[in-house]
Amino acid sequence: MVPAVLTLLSALILDRLVGDPHTPFHPVALFGRFVGWWGRPGRYPLSLQRVAGVVLWTFSVFLFALPFWVAENYLPSLVLLLVSPFLLKVTFAWRSLEEHAAAVEVALSSGGLEEGRQAAGMLVSRDTAALSAEEIRSAAYESVAENLSDSVVAPLFWFLLFAPLGFGLTAAAVYRAVNCMDAMLGYPDERVRLGWWAARADDLANLVPSRLTALVGLLYFGVKGRFIPAWQTLRADRRERPGPNGGWPMGVIAGGTGVKFVKPGVYTIGPGDRRLVDGGQDIIRAVRGITLGFCSFGIIALFLLG
Repeated sequence: MVPAVLTLLSALILDRLVGDPHTPFHPVALFGRFVGWWGRPGRYPLSLQRVAGVVLWTFSVFLFALPFWVAENYLPSLVLLLVSPFLLKVTFAWRSLEEHAAAVEVALSSGGLEEGRQAAGMLVSRDTAALSAEEIRSAAYESVAENLSDSVVAPLFWFLLFAPLGFGLTAAAVYRAVNCMDAMLGYPDERVRLGWWAARADDLANLVPSRLTALVGLLYFGVKGRFIPAWQTLRADRRERPGPNGGWPMGVIAGGTGVKFVKPGVYTIGPGDRRLVDGGQDIIRAVRGITLGFCSFGIIALFLLG
C-alpha cells in the first residue's frame, strides 16, 4: 500500500505546484482531439450512430488507458514509483478548478459583464450572453462544485479502489477517458445518438464518487458548524439539476456556504443567504477541505486493507 500512498500524495503536491500545463500535447488534450475527430455525427448514417458510439467509445477507452496499464505491468518498480505521480496527475485536475473560477472573477472586476460572460463561457455549455454578474459567478462556481466530484474525487476514487489490485493508474485513466467523452458527446442535441453511451457510462462511473463527495462535504461543513444547512440543501435540491450525480456535490456546497447556484430556466440550488461574490472563497476552501478529507480517508482505507 505504501507505493499507492506515495503516488497519491506526490500527485496532489504536483498538482498544487504546476496545475494543468496549457499545452496541446497534454495527454487529455490529445485524447480530446481524437474524440473530436470521430465524434461528429455527420460522419455516420443516422441508423448506425448508436452502434458507432459504443464501438468507438470502447476503442477510445482502451487507447487512452493502454499506456497506464503497460506502465503498471512492465515498468521496473523503482521507475514506476518515480513516474506514477505524473501518470496519476494526468487523470485529475484540482488546482485548475480554482484557476478557472479566479479567471472569471478577474474578468468581471477588470472587464465588466462582457468579459465575465466570455470567461464563464469557457467553463459551461450554456449561453452566457445575457447573464447577470451573479449568474456569471454561479456558472463558474457551480462548475467548480460539480467538477470537485467529476475531476478530482472520482478519478482518485477509482485509483484508490483498484490500487490494491495493481491497477489503480489504469482505473483512473479509464475514468478520465469516460468523463472526457461525456463532456464532449453527452448532450441532447445532434450528438444524442452518438453520445448516448458516453453519457450513461459517465453517470455510472460517477454514481458512487458523487455521493462520497457529498458525504465528505457534510463532514467538512459539520466541522465548520454548517452541517444542518448543508444537509437540508442536499436533501431538498440534489435532484434539481438534470442527471443523477451533479446535484449531490452542488447541493452540499451551496447549502454549506449559504449561496445559490442558478441556471436560468433550468434549476436553482441552495438557500441564497449570501451572494457569490461574498461566498466564492468559502467554496474554494470547501473544495480544498473536501479533497484533502477524501484523500485522508482513502489513505487510511489503503493501510487498513494492507
